[in-house]
Amino acid sequence: MNDSEGVRARAPSAALWLWPLLATLGIQTTSAFLSRLVPTVAPVMTAATGLAPESIGAIAGAGTFGSIIFLMIGHPLIRRFGPIRTLQIGLLLGGAGVALLTPPWALAPFLANMLLGLGYGPSAPAGSDILLKHAPPAHRTLIFSLKQAGVPLGGVLAGLALPFLVERMDWRMALILVGLVPIATVLIVQPIRASVDRDRDPEQPVGPGVLFSPHTMLGPLRAVISSPPLRGLSLAGCCFAVGQGSLFAFTVTWLVGLGYDLVTAGLVFAVMQATGVFGRVALGWVSDRWGSGVRTLIINAIAAAATMATFAALSAAWPLWLVMVVAGVAGVTVSSWNGVHLAEVARHAPKGRVSETTAGATIVTFVGYVVGPAAFGLITSTFGGYPAAFSAVALTLLVAFASLFRSARQDAAGS
Repeated sequence: MNDSEGVRARAPSAALWLWPLLATLGIQTTSAFLSRLVPTVAPVMTAATGLAPESIGAIAGAGTFGSIIFLMIGHPLIRRFGPIRTLQIGLLLGGAGVALLTPPWALAPFLANMLLGLGYGPSAPAGSDILLKHAPPAHRTLIFSLKQAGVPLGGVLAGLALPFLVERMDWRMALILVGLVPIATVLIVQPIRASVDRDRDPEQPVGPGVLFSPHTMLGPLRAVISSPPLRGLSLAGCCFAVGQGSLFAFTVTWLVGLGYDLVTAGLVFAVMQATGVFGRVALGWVSDRWGSGVRTLIINAIAAAATMATFAALSAAWPLWLVMVVAGVAGVTVSSWNGVHLAEVARHAPKGRVSETTAGATIVTFVGYVVGPAAFGLITSTFGGYPAAFSAVALTLLVAFASLFRSARQDAAGS
């Protein structure tokens, strides 16, 4: 029996799940807000530290590396301190990363973004642990998706607030103000900590010998490999991440190359982010109505592949309104899968290993976020530009479809 079967018997009331949802949504939004910090202040930060603008890619990679470190070693911490306290620790690490961005040292941005990534790491495994225990089964996928809507919401807030602050004051003073946001979030969620973390194990060892042991570091991936449906879900998550990561990384640059000015290209990108908030909630609602998150993901994979094929055909001759429509559709089809995916991973997790299994699936997903944009750029420069790259992404999303279809058949055969 997996964890969801035990939870199903409880059918918690709104009083039991609303505050955990609001807490995880707030933490997810703050974490996403902090993760957008480096790209937003990159021009002034690189100028102040003497780094080349091209170094932003390596700085971003340091953030991903930090997140993967937590995903590999974080399960004992969640068990020892509880998911809310672990999320609070992550926010404080993010605040420390913000502070480390201010010194004029060339190495500081790399170390700072690693801390920001390390602080972002708990959001998926600890958040899933909380929501699976508290969400009513009939609305579980919707609740997971509401929490994941904090990712594009944090991106929108960062896009609005950070340039506003940087333009009106010294960028270091702006960062100091931003550093207060995670501290405020920690204090806001503190009242529910005792109730949500009541099942934690205070005797769980968390020394370096435990955290960095092969058993701990390989545990998340073993949890994923142990189940054929989980293997399929994880591969699909990686393919979805290739699409989402590539689209977000190259949309503005691609549109500028087609002749759009930067403001217009940014507006198209903002439309994509905004529909992503709606899309995550909508896909969660549909999944609960259908009673199958995998079925939703299968259809979404086909729609995402079709969207990327449409992007491959787009040209400067298309009217702006049509480009915005396609971008809005992409916000739903290409970037709204995350909540449904996490809910399905949690549903299939072995008993007592929700956070560990979610961490393993998220590690595989992060591979897509790293490899996808890099491969997209290589294809663009080597094999015929953006149409070829978007076509390759469409094919990758069809791999997600095939993997999910097989996962659904394996799941049905095992039930």
